[in-house]
Amino acid sequence: MGQGNETVVTEFILEGFSGLNQRLQLFLSLVFLLIYLTTVMGNATIIFLVCVDNRLQIPMYFFIGNLAFLEICFTSCTSIKLLVILSSGRRTISVSACFVQSYFYFALGCMEFILLVVMSFDRYLAICQPLRYAAIMTQQLCILLVVAAWVAGFTFMSYHLVLLSKLTFCGSNKIQHFFCDNSPLFQLSCSDTNLLWRIDSVLILFAVLASLCLTLSSYVCILFCILRMPSRRKKAFATCSSHLTSLAIAFGSCLDLYSHPSERVSLETNKLVALLNTVLYPFLNPFIYSLRNKLVVLVLKDAIAHATAQLFPQSRCISGQQF
Repeated sequence: MGQGNETVVTEFILEGFSGLNQRLQLFLSLVFLLIYLTTVMGNATIIFLVCVDNRLQIPMYFFIGNLAFLEICFTSCTSIKLLVILSSGRRTISVSACFVQSYFYFALGCMEFILLVVMSFDRYLAICQPLRYAAIMTQQLCILLVVAAWVAGFTFMSYHLVLLSKLTFCGSNKIQHFFCDNSPLFQLSCSDTNLLWRIDSVLILFAVLASLCLTLSSYVCILFCILRMPSRRKKAFATCSSHLTSLAIAFGSCLDLYSHPSERVSLETNKLVALLNTVLYPFLNPFIYSLRNKLVVLVLKDAIAHATAQLFPQSRCISGQQF
């Protein structure tokens, strides 16, 4: 194609789920809206409880509160645009907005993996080194670890913006996805993307595999530790099994999405797996990490009872007079 015939692309069209009829798209938009609102409300509730109740102001719940905030940001990065696409049919996104969405998607994902490593290390210390736990996991160290996770995620994934800036788009502007993932962007580019794709894949897989190995190392140590503690074995196994289920979804979906060359990626399969990563996983996390926890449930019940008493003080007085 000659230089004079090239058309510079200024916006993309997100074609994800465009093959579905309008009624099904509207139905899916309602389902995803319900999941999104539940995800935001569930994670926001966890953040609120951790902030206001002294019983939850310990390292484990501090990390869970930060994970909850991270989940809200991560799912909002892609779900809001998905809801707009399905409900209104507005599928266009500017090139700069597309790159920004892609950057935040990967940066927030990288931060989450780092935070999961920190949380697994925290659980290892709490279960296997209980006498040294308070001395090691001080408030200053907890804050430092969370700040380091955020800084490392944004800094490490800054290379992704550099790679995207080197792509040129001069043909079709239709992205066969519901957000600006790297696979459809590399496939759409009219420049030579072989080297850029390899660099991107190596760095993404390094972030995923390194965090996976560190996380699994902590849980393997926990496993050997709880095998020597029969009295706590059942509770520890129940906690670890739910955490490992969550980790399997997160790491498994990422490995499936980003471990293949771009030309071999099936975008239809990619979209379905991406839904697990961007919609289902953030939805499940509040239930896996917090709302199955007896202390969190107790704090939530106390908060609801206190709010009810504040809103309806007369009903409390009347019920007291009946006795």
